[in-house]
Amino acid sequence: MTSRLRSHSSPDPAAPRRRTVVKAAAATAVLGAPLAAALPARAAQASAFLHGVASGDPLPDGILLWTRVTPTAEAMPGSGLGPDVEVGWTVATDKAFTNVVTKGSTTATAASDHTVKADIRGLKPATDYWFRFSSGGTDSPAARTRTAPAHDTAVAGMRFGVVSCANWEAGYFSAYRHLAARGDLDAWLHLGDYIYEYGTGEYGTRDTVVRPHAPAHEIVTLADYRTRHGRYKTDQDLQALHAAAPVIAIWDDHEFANDTWSGGAENHTEGAEGTWSARQSAAKQAYFEWMPVRPAIEGTTYRRLRFGKLADLSLLDLRSYRSQQVKVGNGTVDDPNRTLTGRAQLDWLKTGLRTSDTSWRLVGNSVMIAPFAIGSLSAELLKPLAELLGLPKEGLALNTDQWDGYTDDRRELLAHLRDNAIRNTVFLTGDIHMAWANDVPHNAGTYPLSASAATEFVVTSVTSDNLDDLVKVPEGTVSALASPVIRAANRHVRWVDTDRHGYGVLDLTAERAQMDYYVLSDRTSRNATASWARSYRTRSGTQKVERTYDPV
Repeated sequence: MTSRLRSHSSPDPAAPRRRTVVKAAAATAVLGAPLAAALPARAAQASAFLHGVASGDPLPDGILLWTRVTPTAEAMPGSGLGPDVEVGWTVATDKAFTNVVTKGSTTATAASDHTVKADIRGLKPATDYWFRFSSGGTDSPAARTRTAPAHDTAVAGMRFGVVSCANWEAGYFSAYRHLAARGDLDAWLHLGDYIYEYGTGEYGTRDTVVRPHAPAHEIVTLADYRTRHGRYKTDQDLQALHAAAPVIAIWDDHEFANDTWSGGAENHTEGAEGTWSARQSAAKQAYFEWMPVRPAIEGTTYRRLRFGKLADLSLLDLRSYRSQQVKVGNGTVDDPNRTLTGRAQLDWLKTGLRTSDTSWRLVGNSVMIAPFAIGSLSAELLKPLAELLGLPKEGLALNTDQWDGYTDDRRELLAHLRDNAIRNTVFLTGDIHMAWANDVPHNAGTYPLSASAATEFVVTSVTSDNLDDLVKVPEGTVSALASPVIRAANRHVRWVDTDRHGYGVLDLTAERAQMDYYVLSDRTSRNATASWARSYRTRSGTQKVERTYDPV
C-alpha cells in the first residue's frame, strides 16, 4: 500500500538507511517473548487466542471469519513451530450464543502460521451475527459481524468506517478504538498500508519510536511478514474494531515494500534482500493468512462487493500490475505503454462501472486519482512535501506513485465515465497521509470548464507521518500555509488538511454520499480523543463535492 505523505526515507535524511536482513529465527525470538508471557500457565495444554478474531468481505448470505490460535508457547507468529490443533467456530444471532445458526471446525497448522479462516454461507442478508472460535477448551472473545443486503433490495442507507496508513512505531491506533465504539458501522474499509515493512526507527515518527516493531529489522522473508502481522494483531484497538464490524481491505505498497511495482520496489535491493518474486510471494501469503480477505482474481485484492441497490464497491490492486514509477530521466508519465492497473483490471473496472445498476459506484482506491500540482510553495514547505510524496527535492509538479504517474490509464477511465454517462462514481482513497475532498475532472487544465467525471474522498493516516510531523511544528501550522496554495493550484480540490491524523465515516443514501472526517488529539497517546473536523458530500447526479456543516 502506498505511503505517500510518507516519510519513506529515513526520518533523518542525513542518516544512512539500515537495511540489514536478519535470519527468520531471530524474528520469532523478538515477538515470542512478550506473547509467550501472555499465555496462561496451562499453555502447554490449552490454546490461546492472542491475536483476536475478525470478519470480512460481507456477502448477502455469508461472511469470512478469521482468527489465529497459539497452541503452545513456542508457536509464535513466523516460528513455523507448534502442533496441529482443531479449531471450532460458532455463529449465532445473539451475543450469548443461545440461538446458534451454524458451527463447524477446521485444523490450524504451522503451514498456515496457525491462522484459520471459515467462509460461512447460508446466512440471512443485512443481519447482525455473533461469532467465536474455540480450541483446546478455550473460547475466543465473541465478535459482531454483519452480512450485506440482498442484491435486489432497496437500502435506505449504509455506513462505513474508512482508514489507511497505520505505522505501529509512530503511535497508537486510537482511530480504530473510536470507530469500534460507534456501534453503527455496517463494515469498515482499510485502503492500504495496514502494516509497514521498515525496521525500527527507519520510518517517520518525529524521531521518536513510540513502540518498537517486531521483528526489529526490515521484513523480507515469510517468517518476517508473519511476525509483523502478528505484532499488529496484538493491538487492542485494532482487535476491538475487528470484533465490532467486518473489514473490507485492499493492500498498497507497505504490505510489501515502499513504492511497490510489478517487478520490484524502491525499498527492495535485489540479491541482498533475495529476489523480488520471492519477497512479493511471501508478503502475499502472509497477508492472506492474516487478513479476513478472500483472495480474488489471480490471488490479488481486486474484487467487487455489492450492497443491495444502494452501492457496489470495486476494490483495486494498484501494485501487482503497475509499471515502474517514472524517475527523473526515466520515461514519461504519459507513455501509453505504462500502466497502473494492468489491462485486465482496467477493463474489469470499466465494465463494472458501466453495467452497475446501483445508486452509487464506489471504488476502493489505494492512491489518489485526482490530479495534483504542487504550485508555488515556499522552499521550506516544498522540501518536506516532496519528501512525503516521494519526489525530487528540487520540485516536480506531480506524484508519480499516484494516478498522476500513469495518465493514460486515468484518461481512459475518465473518458469511459464521460462517454457512457456514468454517474455517481466515488473514489475512496488512502495513502497520502492527508485528508482531501476532490472533484475528479476530465481535464484538470481546463477545470471547471471541463466537467467533473467523479468525486474523491481521501482519508488521512491513522498514525503515519503527515506534513507537520516532517517539519516538526505544531499541528495545523503547515496546513494553514500549504492548503490555500494547494487549492489555488488545483481548483478541483475542495479541501485538504495536511497535518492531522484520524479516520473517515462514509454515510450513503440514495440521495447523497457523505464523508465525515474525524481527527485525533495525539497519535502518541493511548487515550487520544477524536473530534469531528469537516464533512463533504456528493449529491446524486452532480459529480461535485460540496461542504456540509454537520456530521451524519
